[in-house]
Amino acid sequence: MTKHNHFKRVRARSTTILTVRHKGQVAIGGDGQVTYGDSILKADTKKIRRILDGKVLIGFAGSTADAFSLLERFETKAKDYPGNITRAAAELARDWRTDRILRKLEALMVVVNSEYSLLITGQGDVVNPEDSIIGIGSGGNYAVAAARALIRHSDLSAKEIVNEALKIASEIDIYTNDNIILEELPDEQTSRE
Repeated sequence: MTKHNHFKRVRARSTTILTVRHKGQVAIGGDGQVTYGDSILKADTKKIRRILDGKVLIGFAGSTADAFSLLERFETKAKDYPGNITRAAAELARDWRTDRILRKLEALMVVVNSEYSLLITGQGDVVNPEDSIIGIGSGGNYAVAAARALIRHSDLSAKEIVNEALKIASEIDIYTNDNIILEELPDEQTSRE
C-alpha cells in the first residue's frame, strides 16, 4: 500500500452577496469578511461596486483578484453595449467560458440595474431568476431562504430585507459576518406593472 501525501489547497473564502427586488426598489448587499483557511483576514471588505455612473451595481464572491478582473471586463462590455446589460452579461459569460485564461477565474457575479437582476457564472450562464432574488457565496443559500421568508411574512423594504437576510446568514455561515454594505436602485420592473 502506497502512502500518499495529499496537500489540501487553502482557499480564500469570502462572502455572501444577496440581491432582492421588492416594493419598487432593488437592493444588493454583502458582508465584509474574507477568510483564508481557518483565519479571518479582513472583516470590512467592500464587495459591492457601482459602475456606469451608479446605474449598475455589481456584487462578487470568490477570489477577490479574479472578481476585480471580471468587474473590469464587465464594465468594458457594458460600455460596448450601452443600455443593454443583458447583452453585456452574455458577452462576458461567453468570454469567461471560452477564453483559456478567463476560464481559470474563480468568482461569481451578481449584476443589477433598474430592470434586471443577473447571476453570471464562469460556465457561461446568465440567469435572471423568476423571483429576482439572488444569493451567492458561502452563505448565499441561507440569505436567499431568509429573504424569501421575509418577503412573504413582513412589510420590510428591499433594503431592509437584504440587511436582515444577510444578518441571518451571518449567524449560520462561518465565512459571513454582519459587517454589511448595502446599495439600492429604483426598480423599473415594478413601475411598469
